[in-house]
Amino acid sequence: MASETVQVRLFALLQDRAGWSARELPLPADSCLSALDVWNRLNLGPWSASLRVAINQNLVEPQQRVHAGDELAFLPPFTGG
Repeated sequence: MASETVQVRLFALLQDRAGWSARELPLPADSCLSALDVWNRLNLGPWSASLRVAINQNLVEPQQRVHAGDELAFLPPFTGG
């Protein structure tokens, strides 16, 4: 059921490294997981301060709590222009 999961998305280099771009992750009942906790649960490697996190398309800190039904995105550093 979608309300008991979080949708995780990876972009660019992160997607290439993990071998997937989107995954639905079940959340435990009464979950108090942060975005960083989700990163660690998915075994995506060591956290880097250059990575960015978005929950529901809003940039947040890695310690931000995720809730059932959220879309969580991990973004590599971007170069602009």
